[in-house]
Amino acid sequence: MRRGARDEVDVPPGGLPGVLPGSTPGAAEARGAGLTRRTLRVELLLVLALSLGASGVSSLISFVGAATRPGGLSDQAATLNGSHAPGRPWLDLAWQLFGITTSLVPVLLVAHLLLREGAGLRAIGFDRLRPGFDLKWGTALAAAIGGTGLLFYLGARAAGFNLTVVPEALPDVWWKLPVLIASAAQNAVLEEVVVVGYLLRRLGQLGWTPMAALVASSALRGSYHLYQGIGGLIGNMAMGVVFVLLYRRWGRVGPLVAAHALIDVVAFVGYALLAGKVGWLPTA
Repeated sequence: MRRGARDEVDVPPGGLPGVLPGSTPGAAEARGAGLTRRTLRVELLLVLALSLGASGVSSLISFVGAATRPGGLSDQAATLNGSHAPGRPWLDLAWQLFGITTSLVPVLLVAHLLLREGAGLRAIGFDRLRPGFDLKWGTALAAAIGGTGLLFYLGARAAGFNLTVVPEALPDVWWKLPVLIASAAQNAVLEEVVVVGYLLRRLGQLGWTPMAALVASSALRGSYHLYQGIGGLIGNMAMGVVFVLLYRRWGRVGPLVAAHALIDVVAFVGYALLAGKVGWLPTA
């Protein structure tokens, strides 16, 4: 049922602020789908509560626990991919696959919500229309951010602002590397679709300025990495700013997903292969 005229999404000439041209539903389309401002606000809050917004709260609680524990942050560890059933590899694999697949449910929800307004994931550039473009720029972005991010992490840990990040602590079984790669892909899809494409689209439809939306997106990205320490918060906020600016330039989350996936694959698999074998890589 339609709300009163005050709650309807009014699209000004040239589109909505903070939303890429061509990615905003027209006024008639939005009204036909029942996308009032109140609907959009509630929808956005529910999507975040079911996904990375909840992760941000969890991360804050985890950081408070680490910061108030005796000893420095660098003496504590944050494990990203750990075993769920030590000594029982098949049960462990089942839990790993369960965690990866269920973490993608918010992405399916976002796809459904965007289809409801007649757009779909193509509206945020998550499709197969330009695979070469996505992979080329994603690889270049991963190379630029990956090395910088590693140096920043090492510096933050040495300064005592970060926990020791353990990218993986899985048993040495046949499915270890495939699960790490799948986990990296899941992280990339979930974060870039929700925190960049969907969030910016909805905030633009709610009338947020481009700068306010950029701050919100980068702050959200930093918040759910706070469990790693202050370095994780600041480093990921900076990455969020870069990703939002590039998304607005390209109109696609595809390159961002590719970059994020490559960064995490190198981190997860690289740690699995190098941990304990090189002196510069911190281990728990």
